[in-house]
Amino acid sequence: MTQDWDAGRLDSDLEGVAFDTLAVRAGQHRGPEGEHGEPLFFTSSYVFRTAADAAARFAGEVPGNVYSRYTNPTVRAFEERMAALEGAEQAVATASGMAAILAIVMSFCSSGDHVLVSQSVFGSTISLFEKYLKRFGVQVDYVPLAELAGWADAIKPNTRLLFVESPSNPLAELVDIAELASLAHGRNALLVVDNCFCTPALQQPLKLGADIVMHSATKFIDGQGRCLGGVVAGRSAQMKEVVGFLRTAGPTLSPFNAWVFLKGLETLSIRMRAHCASAQELAEWLEQQEGIEKVHYAGLPSHPQHELAKRQQKAFGAVVSFEVKGGKEGAWRFIDATRLLSITANLGDTKSTITHPATTSHGRLTPAEREAAGIRDSLIRVAVGLEDVADLQADLLRGLAAL
Repeated sequence: MTQDWDAGRLDSDLEGVAFDTLAVRAGQHRGPEGEHGEPLFFTSSYVFRTAADAAARFAGEVPGNVYSRYTNPTVRAFEERMAALEGAEQAVATASGMAAILAIVMSFCSSGDHVLVSQSVFGSTISLFEKYLKRFGVQVDYVPLAELAGWADAIKPNTRLLFVESPSNPLAELVDIAELASLAHGRNALLVVDNCFCTPALQQPLKLGADIVMHSATKFIDGQGRCLGGVVAGRSAQMKEVVGFLRTAGPTLSPFNAWVFLKGLETLSIRMRAHCASAQELAEWLEQQEGIEKVHYAGLPSHPQHELAKRQQKAFGAVVSFEVKGGKEGAWRFIDATRLLSITANLGDTKSTITHPATTSHGRLTPAEREAAGIRDSLIRVAVGLEDVADLQADLLRGLAAL
């Protein structure tokens, strides 16, 4: 005999609880079996009680699952937990971080609308705007991330979105999110923040005034390099548009990946604290090494936006980028000499990764686009994992010796 659990009980008990509790408990709706872990729903469709019930659900007149392209209990649990962590009214999960960006633009922009994008964004983000969205009449311009005056000058009457990564990939540049949000709202535009590098454990852009926040859940949300996914969060009225796009176009998250991300969120806060502590130590150490020309990490007093990072983030993140002597050849020799770090462009993993952005994550950009984004041939990016810092230093010494 099964116990008749109150499916809403857990949500009502979470009012006012702390971030770490939400990361473990939010979004869980216990079923009639009283399961302690989140169930994984592998189904493409759902059976309705009657033809009238089916019609009402398809019409959105009554709540309930319709088709797993846009309604699945496991995916919904992940969405509800992400919304709780970001302080959003609603979150919508997507198949990848890039799918999240596509869903945002397709939901809020039409042909003839203008989008302003920070210059220092992920290479594929620029490719999406330049090679595909412009083809359908979306106008796109790029602005230096930190220069608020540049944003103000570039906004047009038809500007619909301002899109930023803060911190940026891979240079950890920042923008004052509250100031940029105020600027956007004064010109009837929406501010979208890619919060992938910080996660809500370190920064909550919506509370700083942003309208929409998005993630590549593939990174720190998962935390172990297992699955692809993305998420968009904001006000319910806005997310209704995103749901409509996903329902039609279908770039939705699989239930299995959603279940993996739910498990990742349970340890998000404790992982981010460990990542950040190791990255800080490694960045300070790298600044002292001969052969390193410059270190990009907002936790360093030498970073031009160190004070801003202290104000709007709880810590400085896990990505440390640095420039070495010898240009591209020196950077490649450095990377090839390491033995512990994984040579891969992914990040947010328990395993530390190392990559050459100019020929990987930003390799599809033109030389001029890379120059505008500050991606030099001498630049190396390390995403700090959870290994012992002394072992990471020993491996980076191998790279330094190869210069």
